[in-house]
Amino acid sequence: MRRQGLDPHELDRSTEQLMSLIHENLPDPPVSTTARFVALRALSSDGVDRFSGLSDALLRNIVSRLPVKDAARTAVLAARWSGVWRSTPLVLIDTQLISNGRTPARASTPDVTAAVSRILATHPGPFRCVHLTCNRMGAYQGQLRRWIRLLAARGVQDLVLVNRPWLREVPLPKTLFTISTLTRLYIGVWKFPDAGGLQGASFPHLRELGICSVAVEDGDIDAFVARSPALEILNIQGRMKGVRLRLVSHSLRCVQICSFVMESIEVVNAPCLDRLILSECLGPAGGSCTRVRIGNAPKLRIFGCLDPGKYVLEIRDTVITAGIKISPSMMITTVKVLSLRVRFGVYDDVKMVPAFLRFFPNVEALHMTSEKCDHLAGTFDLKFWEEVGPIVSVLLRLKVITFREYHARQDEIAFLQYIFQNARVLKDVMIQMINPRFTSLSADEMTNTINNMPNEKWVSEFDLAICRSIGPEGLSPWTFERGANLCDDDPIAPVKFITLRVSVVLQYVQFYI
Repeated sequence: MRRQGLDPHELDRSTEQLMSLIHENLPDPPVSTTARFVALRALSSDGVDRFSGLSDALLRNIVSRLPVKDAARTAVLAARWSGVWRSTPLVLIDTQLISNGRTPARASTPDVTAAVSRILATHPGPFRCVHLTCNRMGAYQGQLRRWIRLLAARGVQDLVLVNRPWLREVPLPKTLFTISTLTRLYIGVWKFPDAGGLQGASFPHLRELGICSVAVEDGDIDAFVARSPALEILNIQGRMKGVRLRLVSHSLRCVQICSFVMESIEVVNAPCLDRLILSECLGPAGGSCTRVRIGNAPKLRIFGCLDPGKYVLEIRDTVITAGIKISPSMMITTVKVLSLRVRFGVYDDVKMVPAFLRFFPNVEALHMTSEKCDHLAGTFDLKFWEEVGPIVSVLLRLKVITFREYHARQDEIAFLQYIFQNARVLKDVMIQMINPRFTSLSADEMTNTINNMPNEKWVSEFDLAICRSIGPEGLSPWTFERGANLCDDDPIAPVKFITLRVSVVLQYVQFYI
């Protein structure tokens, strides 16, 4: 890199940014080193050892909740405790093996690798949860293959396997696909084996799959999903240039794809799919858009975050274009939550918003984000929106709208005014102003543009909350944890929105968060 006039440290910084993004999306381990322990006397006042009276099952439950180093140390308490440790399902989180307060990025890979090898070899199993995220496996592929064999033999259920990258891709051992006991699997920064590596593989219990910055070919992810009949949650992160994803699954309920480059995403047949969340599409090379096609998804309820500048949306066999004539058979009536990211200063983006809203006539919650726009192509006033005409979802269904990254531009104000003048059942509105660091306007100036909106034509009474962002321009990256919570009816809604709701009728309340 130096010979080419490049800075090697820039590669280090890029690598750490990549790893930070991946780690933010990994599932939380079931044990933590930050928990507060309280020491209690093992002997009561009458001299009876209460711990000895506990059943082995209860002791195993206690030990399984300890970090692996603390759990192993219980074996020296007594002969009985040694048996408890060996019979407790193993929970191994390699970040908890790092000493001296070091971060995973600065951990000694040989030391962590040796410790992991010792623990996996000496514990008889079963393995309940194993998270391995600290190692640069390009230099330890022999150990990696042994680990995979041990994990398969001990029936691991929850596995997170993330490589710390060198300059070259490290292939995943094909033996990974012999682990039929998995219920959750996250893999990061690997090269996927060729499709032949999945021959005969089956994951009958796999419920959640995460694929982060993994080099894959067309059909690799499709084949993995097809061999996972219980899979409910599929999370994908990272660049996958030229990949066409085709989803066929009778069990999938949640699909999240973020920070990605793909040629196309096609939901061919997913009868149980409840939510499809696409975030931070980087767009294929050459400035083309990612094609998103919705085929058979009769339960799709949450859809976002659609960006008309980056996606071409196709519903069944119809490509959505501005001004297209829509028949009832072309609509998706099940979607209740819709998220759009729009550059309000770009005509080609803005004219697609009415088309999207017409294809989803039963939207009750609309989450808008005003995307950064360096070169305004025009100003879209209220007359533009009045010429759009009536939209069923706005008139009769829309109850909640959030508008994030509000810049107080005329085109944004016109859109909001159109909503307020037409949404007959609107109940809750949240407008989040952009962080003042990224605009020439003050918070008071942005607020005044809302306060000065003429309200004599508004057709409903609604609660309005105004808040100010203190985060980065363009908002923080999406995290899988939000969408994977299947109990959350609207994971796209701003986290603070629930606490911002106030009982105000056509009045304005400001919240600064």
